[in-house]
Amino acid sequence: MTLYSIETIPGVNYEALGVVCGSTIQSKNFVADFGQSLKTIVGGELRSYTAMMEKARKQATQRMIDQAQQMGADAVVGVRFATSAIMAQAAEVLVYGTAVKIR
Repeated sequence: MTLYSIETIPGVNYEALGVVCGSTIQSKNFVADFGQSLKTIVGGELRSYTAMMEKARKQATQRMIDQAQQMGADAVVGVRFATSAIMAQAAEVLVYGTAVKIR
């Protein structure tokens, strides 16, 4: 499955199959969250949160790909990511785009 952030694939004829998306909500356990809150005192990268969000992006992307494959898609165009805070210790990652079948 090929993913494109651009809206169209230059020089390729395809049929749009519909919108596909994948999402996940991730949180850290209390101990890890407390440790990271101490890190904010001195500043710097919150590595465990960075790793958590990378895992969330991969998981959400795979869910979108799975949905596109179920529709018979060859690619997804217009791929976008969005994040939002669900609560103080949890974040959602959403990825979406248009599934297409190459002719």
